Amino acid sequence: MSCWETIADYALRSQGIGERLLPRSDFTLCQQFTLIGSGMIWNIYFGLVALVAGFFLATAVAMGKAARSPFLRKPAEWFIFVFRGSPLFIQFFFAYFLFLSLKGSYPIFSPLTSAWAGALVVLFLNTAAYTGEIFYGALQSIPKGDTEAADAYGLSGWNRFRRVIFPTMLRLAWPGYTNEAIFLFHATTLVFFSGFPATQQRGDALYYANYFADKTFNPFIPYPILAFYFILLTLVVIGVFGIINARLNRHLPQDRRRALKVRPQIIR
Repeated sequence: MSCWETIADYALRSQGIGERLLPRSDFTLCQQFTLIGSGMIWNIYFGLVALVAGFFLATAVAMGKAARSPFLRKPAEWFIFVFRGSPLFIQFFFAYFLFLSLKGSYPIFSPLTSAWAGALVVLFLNTAAYTGEIFYGALQSIPKGDTEAADAYGLSGWNRFRRVIFPTMLRLAWPGYTNEAIFLFHATTLVFFSGFPATQQRGDALYYANYFADKTFNPFIPYPILAFYFILLTLVVIGVFGIINARLNRHLPQDRRRALKVRPQIIR
């Protein structure tokens, strides 16, 4: 079988399209690159959807934590504390068995026992908690002069938030939020090792890398391939977030604009 035939058979195998049986012997480099790359579709799906949905919940949580009313502040604080204080692996584990228990009495929870929905909910809540804390810190760091200027212009309520508070919060939080986005994509590798089953061996990139490592007894080929794909994904995230960061800081003088830098040592 040529490499092009391998790509045609296995490129979309993680989505149930193409060859159903995984290779059993004579594993080639092309097979490993293709199947691990196929699994990356799941990692991108989990990370992208959780990131977009979690952004809006994180904004609400940050505003809730900054609120004066304890009825808004306390739920936001506890939400952040629970999801930041417990390991993500344990959250996947307990969520799966919770959804499995509810499925018997309430069939509406049945989709949540599958990774595409259940694991996505966990990632969504987890990243919302971490991002909410990042946004809250940015809210506390907004220069007092900005809010005083908004008051001087007669801005209040929604207009004050939309024109002054929210853009400034994003500008201050964006470098930290970029690191959270990178970590979130890396964290998607835990999905199929934490309770949610990979039906018909349709797993993510780490699932296939582990499959090849088990079959060949040589982890030094599939795992570097996996790392290669995630490095490429990280570069894409940094590039996209860098463009957005430049857009957020477009009003500042050139010498005051903060460029995003790759700082893996501060990624949680």
